[in-house]
Amino acid sequence: MLTKVVLASWLVLWISSCAVNSAEDLKTRAFRLMSETPLIDGHNDLPWQFRKQFNNELTKVDLYKLSTTHTNIPKIKEGRLGAQFWSAYVPCDTQYKDAVRQTLEQIDVVHRMCEKYPETFIRPWKVCKGRGADNWLVDTGSEPSEHNGLSPFGKQLILEMNRLGMLIDLAHVPVTVMNQVLGMSKAPVIFSHSSAYSVCPHKRNVPDEVLLKVREKKGVVMVNFYNDYVTCSKTANLSDVADHFDHIKKVAGVDIIGFGGDYDGVTRVPEGLEDVSKVPDLVAELLRRGWTDEEVKKALGDNLLRVFTEVERVRDSLKGSKPDDVPIPYADVQNPCRTSYGYPDNAGAVHSVSALTLLLTLALQVLVH
Repeated sequence: MLTKVVLASWLVLWISSCAVNSAEDLKTRAFRLMSETPLIDGHNDLPWQFRKQFNNELTKVDLYKLSTTHTNIPKIKEGRLGAQFWSAYVPCDTQYKDAVRQTLEQIDVVHRMCEKYPETFIRPWKVCKGRGADNWLVDTGSEPSEHNGLSPFGKQLILEMNRLGMLIDLAHVPVTVMNQVLGMSKAPVIFSHSSAYSVCPHKRNVPDEVLLKVREKKGVVMVNFYNDYVTCSKTANLSDVADHFDHIKKVAGVDIIGFGGDYDGVTRVPEGLEDVSKVPDLVAELLRRGWTDEEVKKALGDNLLRVFTEVERVRDSLKGSKPDDVPIPYADVQNPCRTSYGYPDNAGAVHSVSALTLLLTLALQVLVH
C-alpha cells in the first residue's frame, strides 16, 4: 500500500512538473519568435496619457518608472515590442477650437519623447490617419446618413491616398464604408485596432464578410484588447482575446492578422493582458492552441510589413498620376471658423479645399512608431 501511495504521489508530481515545463517551454518559444520577428503593435495612446496626466511636460515624466500607464520602457522591453503606432490623438471637443494646435503639440510630444529616450525610441515614422475629418469623408454611423457611406469627396481622398502611398486605416468606420473602401482602394488597407464582430458584435469590430474582403485585398486586421470589444462586457481575459485571433484565422486565414492592443487609450484591459509587458503570454497561448511558428511570426509583424511593401508598390505604380485638386463642395465644409478669401462673395459653393490640400492638412494627424 505504501508503495502504491509513493508511486501515485510521484506520478502527480511528475504530471505537475510536465505541465509547468510545458508552460515554460511555450513562453520561451514565444520569446524566441518575438526576438526573430519583433512585435508591431497597431495602436498605442501613450502620448495622450502625457497630455492627460502631465500636460505634455516631459520633464515631469520618467518612462523608466512611470506606473500610471500601460506603457513604459521596462514594460516595452519585457513585452518584446519592436514597434508601436502612437496616436497623435485629440478629442472631438477641440473641433473648431484648438484642434490644430493640440494636434501639433501631440506630434511634438512624441518627437520629444524619442529625443529624450533615443536608446529605446530610435526613429519616428509617420502614417496619416483621416480621423477629425470623418464628417467630410464618411457617414460615421452615430448620426443620420447623408451619403450612405463615403461622400464623393471621401472617394476622391481614398484614391489620392493610394497615389501618395498612405496607409488607409478603417478601424473607426461603419461597415458600409469598410465595404466601399475595400472595393475601390488599389492598395491593401488595415484595421489598426479592431476585433472580430462574430465573437463580440460591437460596431468597432469587423464582420466575417468584411474579413473575407480584407483577405482578398491582402490587408490586415490588428486585434484590439479593449474588454468592450473583446467580450462586449466590462470583463475579459487573455483567452478571450486569443478567441478573436482564432476566429479571424478560421474565417479568413492567418495572413490578415496582427496585434493592435489599444493600450493607454482604453479604461479596461483583459486579465492576463494588464499592460504591454504581457503580450508574450498571449503569444504563448496562441502556440498552446496549435499555431505554428510561421503563423505567429506573420501575426507579430510579417503581415503588416507585407502591407507596407504593397502600399509602396501601388504608390510607385501611380507615379505618373497627377494630384487630385478637384475641390470639396463648400456646403460640406462651411462653418463659422472658415474664411473665403480669394473667392467671390456670392460664390457659395466655390470656396473649396482639394483632396491633396486636405491630405497635407491631415498629415498633421499622424501615428508615429
